[in-house]
Amino acid sequence: MHLWTERPEGIESLADACYGQSFVDTAAVAFVWSAVPYRTEWRYGPDSLKDILISCGHICQNLYLACESIGAGTCAIVAYNQDKLDRFVGADGEEEIALYVAPVGKIAAE
Repeated sequence: MHLWTERPEGIESLADACYGQSFVDTAAVAFVWSAVPYRTEWRYGPDSLKDILISCGHICQNLYLACESIGAGTCAIVAYNQDKLDRFVGADGEEEIALYVAPVGKIAAE
């Protein structure tokens, strides 16, 4: 988990890293998954990428279920600028990479 007190240079907001999808910045919270591939490569070798991505999807699916149970909504996002998102979360883009973004917020009343 990365916490920062200043915005990384050249990045206005998380929405900026997500190609201007403004709803990302208005969410109550946004989850960003990242991975350190080496942690699975030693075990799964060439299949490690599959394990990382499947696990990421399973975790996000549980976020969808949790949101539904409390009347909130989420939207998994893979449309982002890799370099900007890596810098936004403090990943170096080599040893650790950002993989997925999921903003969570209240669903508008119908």
